[in-house]
Amino acid sequence: MAGPDFAAQLKQLDATMHTIEQVLDIDAMRVEIDELAEQVGAPDLWDDQVRAQAVTSRLSVLQADLERVTSIRARIEDLEVLRQLGQEEADEDSLAEAEVELTRLHKLVDAFEVRTLLNGEYDARDALVSVRSGAGGVDAAHFAEMLMRMYLRWAERHGYATEVYDTSYAEEAGIKSATFAVKAPYAYGTLSVESGTHRLVRISPFDNQGRRQTSFAAIEVVPVIERSDEVDIPEEELRVDVYRSSGPGGQSVNTTDSAVRLTHVPTGIVVSCQNEKSQLQNRASAMVILKAKLLAVRRAEERAHLDELRGDVQASWGDQMRNYVLHPYQMVKDLRTEYESGNTSGVLDGEIDEFIEAGIRWRRAAPVEA
Repeated sequence: MAGPDFAAQLKQLDATMHTIEQVLDIDAMRVEIDELAEQVGAPDLWDDQVRAQAVTSRLSVLQADLERVTSIRARIEDLEVLRQLGQEEADEDSLAEAEVELTRLHKLVDAFEVRTLLNGEYDARDALVSVRSGAGGVDAAHFAEMLMRMYLRWAERHGYATEVYDTSYAEEAGIKSATFAVKAPYAYGTLSVESGTHRLVRISPFDNQGRRQTSFAAIEVVPVIERSDEVDIPEEELRVDVYRSSGPGGQSVNTTDSAVRLTHVPTGIVVSCQNEKSQLQNRASAMVILKAKLLAVRRAEERAHLDELRGDVQASWGDQMRNYVLHPYQMVKDLRTEYESGNTSGVLDGEIDEFIEAGIRWRRAAPVEA
């Protein structure tokens, strides 16, 4: 154990971490942390709450990254010492422990390397995720609900805060659509590779003849906007409708016109929110979603890929990016990266990190269209 192959792997880990440290520019990161810490200590910082939140958020992200680099670097150095001691003393327990630690460090470094690939303009933002049922009737609505749960469970596993803004329930089962936020550094850059059509194949629980059913759902991911993004919406371009909330809820559901639907007339974008008891709160939340979608449109228009980037996904045959097959065999396969897993229950319970990491690497390696 801990032979030549171990030494080669440890050397490769060290080289990968060195590359990560260069990409992050650790020296510049420390300087920026000191500057931001000084700003945080200023007594008038919170006079401008938007700027204060930006400063504290940036400081938190940088400190977390620096701590992560420092921790991994220290563990790599400790691992080399553990290996040497194990070999010198012929201590099989220490060598076995070194092998286990090497495996752990491989996973940590690989995940961190993927994180350094998230350097797009909006990658560091929170994410707004929209789920929409497609072709497949009640099975599609149920599949959309399964995907929503999958992403919420993924966020929960990582300790990320989420907020569901709107859910439109289907008549028999599942949901027609839903929009929720994932509030974490780099949530948008991480989840953006999940945009597209997802396809489910299974024995339908809604078919009394037990036939196999294929259904589709679409995922759209956009970054949460900030005030500095300056997405202005003139009042004459906005139509506001209020209505009563629907679906499961508390005392305010179905009793007051608290739900809000906003329509941006020039683009036809419609968003709604009903999670708050107050109409004003729902309108504010709906505006956040609408501005995020308009920002996505603006970015897409600049790149001349409006349909592709805004998720103009038909959620039907021919345009799926990932298949979830529950019958006649168990397999989840991403059609872009070729990554697959036989643990379908785990994937649908939020174990999708490997799919996301493969997607980020695939996107980085894919040819950039002119």
